[in-house]
Order: sequence, then structure tokens, then C-alpha cells
Amino acid sequence: MARRITLTAVTALCCVALGAGLVACEEVPEDSGSASPAPSASSPADAKAFSGTKKISVEGHSVNVSCSGDAVDGGPVVVLMTGLGDDLTKMSGFQKTVSEENRVCSFDRLGQGASDKPAGPRTVADSGKILTGVLDRVAGDRPVVLAGHSLGGLLAARYAPEHQDRIKGLVLMDATSPTTTADISKVIPASAEAPADELRAQTLAVNKGENPEMLLLPDGPVRTAGDIPVEAVQHGVRYLGEVPTYGDDLERVWTEGQHQWLGISTDSELSTAEKSAHDIYVDRPDLAVAAIRSVTARVTG
Repeated sequence: MARRITLTAVTALCCVALGAGLVACEEVPEDSGSASPAPSASSPADAKAFSGTKKISVEGHSVNVSCSGDAVDGGPVVVLMTGLGDDLTKMSGFQKTVSEENRVCSFDRLGQGASDKPAGPRTVADSGKILTGVLDRVAGDRPVVLAGHSLGGLLAARYAPEHQDRIKGLVLMDATSPTTTADISKVIPASAEAPADELRAQTLAVNKGENPEMLLLPDGPVRTAGDIPVEAVQHGVRYLGEVPTYGDDLERVWTEGQHQWLGISTDSELSTAEKSAHDIYVDRPDLAVAAIRSVTARVTG
């Protein structure tokens, strides 16, 4: 029981699904997505648009991408970003639902799913370069709404302030706190006993790059992306509270992290997904879809 609780909490705090299986997608012959000029959003039928799953080349790496749905005139392309350890297949059903009203794409970051494995330690900025290449390929000149879960939410929120010309909205689904290392160090002391000591050690190790993406995840302040619409949704089921002794404080700092992300925009809102644990788009897809459609409507409008 203690082992299960620890791994559940690590999944939330560090966004790593330990031992997660990787499911390969059907491949389409690789193309040079980032090497060609970005397609124009005004094209009647974007020559580079595609539906299904294929490999593209970005920054010299093979990146697995899935797209579905049709673009709305003047509307954004929605790009889904999974948590650490998850590949795009986990969001496939959710993507299908969102694509009923929007053009939607998802991709495996390096170290995830069918994309290349990283050669060494990488920074959040390095991850952002891959995201830029993917957006060049799947969105061109169209505005983009990033919808990220867990670590995907953190990466989306770190990316948006530096790319306000392109990122016009955010949906953050139980996004990893911008101060996770400080949070876990403050709540669980080094002298803690099992299982809390394991949770602390695993979280700190993951943030130092011991994760499938080899990403270094330092704490940092929340930077502004202006007044873009932002919908943040946090879990409503208190599963972090299961950690003996420290559970209540873990829940508290997690909620504080969600409130920190609201500083990314003057037009941001936080809601709670009742009856949902960490995987909000799985437990309460209705709320996650509603948040995305709210943001896309405001961007389009």
C-alpha cells in the first residue's frame, strides 16, 4: 500500500509514470517538417496539413505527431501536451473528442513514445525548441492554444511568455507547480521515514534529470504572457493526502502551485475538477473539453 501511494504521488509531483509502457503508433514516411518554410494559414487547404500519426524531423530528431479535425476559419490549432512518461496514445480518445470542433494535434516529446530518445541532459528551453518545430509544421501561421497536463502544463506555461506572437491561449490541467523542488523539500524533511522519504528522493531525482526525457526541471518564477485567456483546472480528489504525515501539506502546496500559474495572464481562471484525481482529461473529460472550447472560442472571437 505504501509503495502504491508513493508512486501515485510521484506521478503528480514529478509527472513521471514509472514503468509506463510505450505504445508505438502507425508510421507514415518521415518528412522534413522543420526544414521547410512554415505553411500559410491563409492557404485554402494547408499543403502540409495531415490527419493521423506520422514522424516529422525537428532539430535533427524524429518526432511522433498526431493530428485530427479541421481548422475553423480564424480559429486556433489546439496542441495537447502530455505528462512526463505518457505518450500521445494516452490522449487519443480525448483528442478525438476535442477534434469534433477544432483542429487538434499532439506529439511525443523526446524520450516519450515513438519519438527519438534524448542523447543527454536537456533543459526546458531545449524542449521548447522541439515544440517550436512541431508548431511550425502543424500550425504554420495560425494561432495556437496549448493544452497541457501535468509536466505538459508546466512546459506550456514556460513556453507561452516567450512566444506571445503565436500562443494565444492556455489550458493547464493539474500543471506541475513552478516550485516543485522547493515545495517537496519544505514539506518532507530529509529525515522523513518511509514512504515519504522515497517520495522526496524520487521527486528531487526526477527534477535533476533522472526521467525518461532527461529534462532538468529547476524551480522558477511565473512569467507573464500578457492577457491571453488561461483556464487552469486542478484535481478535486485528495490523493496526495494519502501520504502519511505529510499528505495535507502536499495538497496545500499543490494548490498553491495552481494559484501561482494564474500569474501568467491577467485573464486567467482556476477551477476544481470534482471527482477527478491527477488525470483530469481521463477522469473528467467533460470539464477538460469545456475548458479548451472556452479558450478557443475566446481566441477565435
